[in-house]
Amino acid sequence: MMSASGILGYGFPEASLQAALALKPDMIGVDGGSSDPGPHYLGSGKTLNSRLAMKRDLGLLLRGAIANGIPMMVGTCGGAGGTPHLAACADIISEVAAEHGLHFKMALIEAEQEKGFLLEQLEAGRIKPLGNAPELRAADLEEAVRVVGMMGPEPYLEALRAGAQVILGGRGTDPAPWAALAMHHGLPPAPAWYAGKILECACNAAIPKKHDCLMVTVGEDYVETEPLNPELRCTPLSVAVQALHENASPIIRYEPGGVVDSSDCRIEALTDRRVRITGMRWTERPYTIKLEGARQAGYSAIAIAATRDPGLIGQLDSFMDFVRESTATKVKALGIAPEDYQLVLRLYGRDGVMGAWEPHPDEAPTEVSIIAEVVARTQDIANAALSLARVTLLHSDFPGRMCREGNMAFPFSPSDIERGAIYEFMLQHVIEIDDPLRMFPIRYEDV
Repeated sequence: MMSASGILGYGFPEASLQAALALKPDMIGVDGGSSDPGPHYLGSGKTLNSRLAMKRDLGLLLRGAIANGIPMMVGTCGGAGGTPHLAACADIISEVAAEHGLHFKMALIEAEQEKGFLLEQLEAGRIKPLGNAPELRAADLEEAVRVVGMMGPEPYLEALRAGAQVILGGRGTDPAPWAALAMHHGLPPAPAWYAGKILECACNAAIPKKHDCLMVTVGEDYVETEPLNPELRCTPLSVAVQALHENASPIIRYEPGGVVDSSDCRIEALTDRRVRITGMRWTERPYTIKLEGARQAGYSAIAIAATRDPGLIGQLDSFMDFVRESTATKVKALGIAPEDYQLVLRLYGRDGVMGAWEPHPDEAPTEVSIIAEVVARTQDIANAALSLARVTLLHSDFPGRMCREGNMAFPFSPSDIERGAIYEFMLQHVIEIDDPLRMFPIRYEDV
């Protein structure tokens, strides 16, 4: 099985894809998304990567799959895996097929959930919090703009059994497409899931790290992996690092319907580029599906400024306190209530990345970039409050000030950037289900 790149639209060398196809893989695929970029894409329905970038990748993969008579699968389409994201990828596939005269059976697996269904499951006590998350309330679900479930391999398996050659999935657990293909060929869950984990980020399991293709071979009790690009190599350490990727435990990984246990895994180099993994185990557990949801958190506007003034940099804390207080007074004069907006000032070059965890807070930087953000109930309020914060940063006095013009340099004009609606994640819960297909309806199309 082959994985093209970490996420659809990141790109990969065409030569690596051709090298993979020459090895006659049983499937080629790519993971299409992640929650790493934050809640905006789930909430807004926009895709993570550009249509041009996704079309380039999908076009190469689709033509390769059809020419070789093998399945092509994409998980978490469009970045977040909701209905609009799935539709965006399906539209690209249809366009590429029309341009190149390709014909095939396509499966579209929905992952977006209806609120009515979720409210019923909540009332029945089937939705449970993870970790320290609070109990879910019906009011929380009503606030959600979009909720998706993270499907396991079963919907992909169903589509394969139905004869689909191109399978596009909504939100799913990242290893699911490759785990499904291995299970479709009768292999046990343990190596199937482990292979999917290695493939989900493609050459993240190789060194040096590049956006490139990875090949994995799965057997009854082993997984072997090797990059397609001769400049890259897999080592026991690089593979072990990927096995730990985005996982709280170094040995236990929870998936829908069970747990992958790596405590007895042996990772050994077969060559200087190829690695074999054995000893993984699978333990079944009650079937649960993780839910992801986003709700609107307001409207945002930002301004980016910077200073190299050592006199100002030496008293940033007191100056920022002044900016907050002065802005609050000016905003109040506009008739805007304090609870209708929030001003956030981030100081990059000092502690903008680590915040209170910055290990060297007393080291004076040479220059500092200030990102001023206002999040408000409406866009008009956000714009108004930001403009007042920006002018306060630019034209305010401070002890020892020598330049009577502007305190800040602005890289853009206009300086104020309207970001529109912003979103926040609002679910850290799982739902207990009896049928792994229940939440993920499949639609078939002859393209």
